[in-house]
Order: sequence, then C-alpha cells, then structure tokens
Amino acid sequence: MESSRPPSLFCAYRDSPERRAALSEPPHGLSRYRLHGLDEFTRRGARVRHNLEREGRPAGWARAADNVVNSFLYKAGGYGGDFVSVLPSLREINAAEVVFSTVDTVGIPLVLLQRARLVRPPIVYIAIGLPERLVQLRGARMQGLYAGALRKTRAIISYAASEAQWLRDWLGPSGPPVHFIPFGVDVEAFRPDPERIPNVDVVSIGEDPRRDFELLATVGSRRPELRIRIVAGGANARRLGELPPNVEVETDITLEDVRDRLAGARVVVLPVRENSYSGATTVLLQAMAMAKPVIVSRTEAIAKGYGLEDGVNCRLVEPGNAGALERAVVETTTGAEDAVSLGIRARETVERSLSWERHTDALWRVLSGS
Repeated sequence: MESSRPPSLFCAYRDSPERRAALSEPPHGLSRYRLHGLDEFTRRGARVRHNLEREGRPAGWARAADNVVNSFLYKAGGYGGDFVSVLPSLREINAAEVVFSTVDTVGIPLVLLQRARLVRPPIVYIAIGLPERLVQLRGARMQGLYAGALRKTRAIISYAASEAQWLRDWLGPSGPPVHFIPFGVDVEAFRPDPERIPNVDVVSIGEDPRRDFELLATVGSRRPELRIRIVAGGANARRLGELPPNVEVETDITLEDVRDRLAGARVVVLPVRENSYSGATTVLLQAMAMAKPVIVSRTEAIAKGYGLEDGVNCRLVEPGNAGALERAVVETTTGAEDAVSLGIRARETVERSLSWERHTDALWRVLSGS
C-alpha cells in the first residue's frame, strides 16, 4: 500500500440501535464517537464503507448461515459472533484495502472468515474484552484455530494496556503487532459548565455489564444524607432490586442527557468489577473533560496508560471494596476545595493526552501504515 494515498477502508460495526442512530447524526454529533473515527478517516481522504449500509432485516441465507456456523463453533468448543452482520457485505469487504473491525462480535467472524480465505484484505482488529472470550475456548484444537486466525491480522488494537500485554503473551512471538491506544474524548463537546449548579451529590453512568452499581447502592444505604443518581442499562437496573430512598435509577437516556447528568453532579462515581478491558473509560473521560471530580475503580484497564493518579486528577479505589468506595465518596463530597482541584487537573489531563483527535490520529497511523 502506498502511504501517500489514503487507503480504502471497510469498517465493521456491531449492529445496534445506538450505532445506527450515530450514523444518522451529522458530523460532530455527540454519538459519532461510536463510529470509531469514521468522520476523521473520511476527512483524511479515505474511501470508507461499512456493514450497516443495508437497511432492514438481513437476508434469510445470512441468518441461516449465522445459525449454522455459531452452532458448530459452540459445540466444537469455540466462540462465535455476529456472522449475520458480516456475511452480506463480503463483496464490499473484499473490495477494500483494509478492514477495520471495531468490536469482537464482528471481529471474531472476520478473522475466521479470513482463515477460511473468504476475506482477503488485511484486518486491523480492535479487541474489547477479547481475553475473556479466548479463555472460554475448549481444547487445544480450538485454541490453535483462533490463535492462527488472529495471527493473520495486520494489527490488533486495545484500549487497555493490560489487555494488549495479555494478547501479546497469548499469541506469542509469531503474533501481529498489538498496539495499546488509549481511548479519547471530544474536549469541545464535553466542557466544564461553571454556571451549572449541581442538583445531586453523586452520579454514576454506564451500560457495561462490568459496572458494579450494587456496590454504590451499598454506599447509598450507609449514607442516607447523599443523593445518588444511577444511569444504567436495563439489565444492570433490573439487578439492583430494591434501593434506599436516596438512590434513584434512570435508564435509556440520550447522550445529551448523559452530558446533562454529568454536569449536574458534584462527584462522578464509577465502580467497576475487575476485568481486562473496561474501566468505565468512556464516561470517565467525559466526566474528566467536564472538570468533574471522579472516583473510579482501579481496574487493570485504566491502571496504566491513562495518566491517572490517585488524589491528583481522580480518586482510585480497589474494585469491590465498599469501605474504600464509601471513604472516597465522603471525602470528595465534603472536601469542596480538593474536589475542585481534582476536576481542574482532570480536565488538564484529557486536554493534554486523551483528546479524541489524539485517539483517532493513533488509529489512523495503524490503519494507513504510516
């Protein structure tokens, strides 16, 4: 590939209402980050197509093939994915110079189809929780199949340094380059609002299944003087059960509303269960960009590479430790001056090294080979 000419890209996305809504937004819309740099690549001159161009239900043959392949894989000890989102686009995929897989649910089908010689262009693969999937493989045969498929990729990208290192070790010296690229935030779309008066003590937001809202609810039951708002996905909300009167739950709100809830919080609290890929990263960076004091679990996903320092630009607490979380919440909500300083330094951190521009620049360097 000539580095002077932008490559033609095929972006493979997880098919979801949120992703399709992002595609319908104009450039610079709040939800466009869900497209993993599509606008930025287009502005660089890349010809970009994607698997969500088709409307309506996938063709019957694609649904049938998806069922057959996934059934075979799971019975054989493998791990499947969303083949139905990939198969109808094989012609467009093979017309591209680079395939950009943005999530494991389509990435696993793509690398397996490449292994079967049905996908020809090189694949750049974003891993988001791939280790948790790979450890479910049963038997040496399946492990060898998936390792061989992943080794054929041009590069693998992770948003967590710990996940990137795990994948390097698992794939071994014959594996492709595995890049750690920190996620980013639009520092213009998420800015401090000095005129906004907080109307709630604590806000916690997220749909990730690794969120530990139960831990925050425990803190709420111990601290009835705190008003706590949880914005959760439906599954997470259902798991919470009965809550104390000072804890309220919202679901299914827009990203504009998410920004509003962050603006209305004195403190943003993001408890996460230990894992390799999620540190509530998106909401964490949005809150930091808005100069909010943030308390977040010290998971492997954010322990390294994001420039986070406990007591400097955030508060870091051990996952699952209700006592530590409670102490951090009380100290931050009662120490107004310290909380303001945390927020100011949080904003400085994202402006300096965690902007959306820096993130998409790094993605482009991998995709274009520059």
